Amino acid sequence: MSNPSRRGSYSPEGVLKAWQSRTDLVKREIAAASAAADAKTARLKALRIEKEAQDAEIARAASLAAPARKARKRGG
Repeated sequence: MSNPSRRGSYSPEGVLKAWQSRTDLVKREIAAASAAADAKTARLKALRIEKEAQDAEIARAASLAAPARKARKRGG
């Protein structure tokens, strides 16, 4: 009439085991989400640093390529 395998899951040990397995699953999911967020942050930081370096190189090249302007004397 009652299923013996199902009856064991309602014992205090079975409830504790189920609670622990759910807790472990949530902890693993949170750790995976945190690792993914950390990886994304590191990737974006690397891209930003690379972009800043490129912008600095472009600005440096532009300043070297621009001819120096001579100060114009005003008649007066």
